[in-house]
Amino acid sequence: MSHHTTGKSLFLGSFIHSKSLDELEYLHNSAVCVDGNGVIVAIEKDYDLKKAEETLFPKLGWSVGDVTVKTTKSGQFFFPGFIDTHIHASQYPNAGIFGKTTLLDWLNTYTFPMESSLSDASKAKKVYTRCIQRTLSNGTTTASYYATISVPSTNLLADLCFEYGQRAFIGRCCMDTLSPDFYRDETPATALADTRATISHIAKIDPSHSLITPIITPRFAPSCTSELMHGLGALQKETDLPVQTHIAENPKEVALVKELFPKHESYTHVYDNHGLLGPKTILAHAVHLSEAEVDLIKEREGKISHCPASNSAITSGTAKVRWLLNKGVEVGLGTDMSGGYSPSILEAVRQASLVSRHVAMGGEEEAKLSIEEVLYLGTKGGAKVVGLGDKIGSFGVGMEWDTQLIGLGSVDGDMGFGDEGPVDIFGWETWEERIAKWVYNGDDRNTLAVWVKGRLVHERKG
Repeated sequence: MSHHTTGKSLFLGSFIHSKSLDELEYLHNSAVCVDGNGVIVAIEKDYDLKKAEETLFPKLGWSVGDVTVKTTKSGQFFFPGFIDTHIHASQYPNAGIFGKTTLLDWLNTYTFPMESSLSDASKAKKVYTRCIQRTLSNGTTTASYYATISVPSTNLLADLCFEYGQRAFIGRCCMDTLSPDFYRDETPATALADTRATISHIAKIDPSHSLITPIITPRFAPSCTSELMHGLGALQKETDLPVQTHIAENPKEVALVKELFPKHESYTHVYDNHGLLGPKTILAHAVHLSEAEVDLIKEREGKISHCPASNSAITSGTAKVRWLLNKGVEVGLGTDMSGGYSPSILEAVRQASLVSRHVAMGGEEEAKLSIEEVLYLGTKGGAKVVGLGDKIGSFGVGMEWDTQLIGLGSVDGDMGFGDEGPVDIFGWETWEERIAKWVYNGDDRNTLAVWVKGRLVHERKG
């Protein structure tokens, strides 16, 4: 569709991104050229506008009149867009509402009633529109969404993400047991047919999955019969689409899985034995896994979405991220809204840092995650988790321009947006210190503009 093509762009200034798990690269006075398809075609250090126009444009066959130029002001930098590897769009109105509940009673008290109510199209449109606008304004350029069991409502989420220009994985929730009568799939067969209906809807609106990709979504083992999971496993084989589900979030849930699936060695084996654990599988939470389970996930190349704000809010536990990383498993971050209270991956980055400190205080000193590491999880790590590590999550020639422009307020107020931002920069901080202050104090007021695939999708007014 034409509204997703953009002109050529030149971005000038400071670019910061993850080079590896524990290293950020700082590119100052640099130039990044992005073509009309939103792909980075050149990155040059020590460039200004004049030099770019004289030497870079001719090399690319660009002429000055065709190019939009965006230059960072002092205190601003470009950073890769955040990737939310686990978020429930349908639960957005409940963000912050969890009371004293833990997972299973939280689902029944708050979640299922809210999700089922979104079969009302006008309500769904209001909720999903706000969720997309809010996550974009927080710098989320890619989201792996759970919708509801309703096909029209799930398709609407896909349409809205496409319209607003957010990169998204759209999952119709499959659940044919152990959920309320008013909110479940009638049979495994209807669940599969409905899942196919959403897959074909997305194929109509975005045939090449340039922005929107369907994702097979068994809600979690307790709400799926064995027959349904076998069906979804077969569907994955047939379509090669990604899969997302929940695993080992809460001890009572783990016990329930053992009771419901006694013949299987573990929660992880349940998914594996149904053909649902592979390189394209995103497992959310992974708080209470055994060594053998992590080994199996690693062997199958499954991916993990760490949801620290949610795990603290609904008292699920502290995931051992250092352990998972040391085992060689790919880990990204999820907001898990509304188990998690915030739509912001920056908040998840901050909470990942704090949760790692709680694990360290439990006696595992090396569990602590650095600023570099948590930012990697929110960008490059997340890109690998959603299978787009070669396209997004960092800056490089051939990568797509999914980026946020971050501004940090100067105490002198010469930043063009005065002191309304939450981060105070005095001017003597190193860049590493500025980034740390942003991670711990920043919020959406620092996200001045957001691009997905080269298209400007959010700009902060003021």
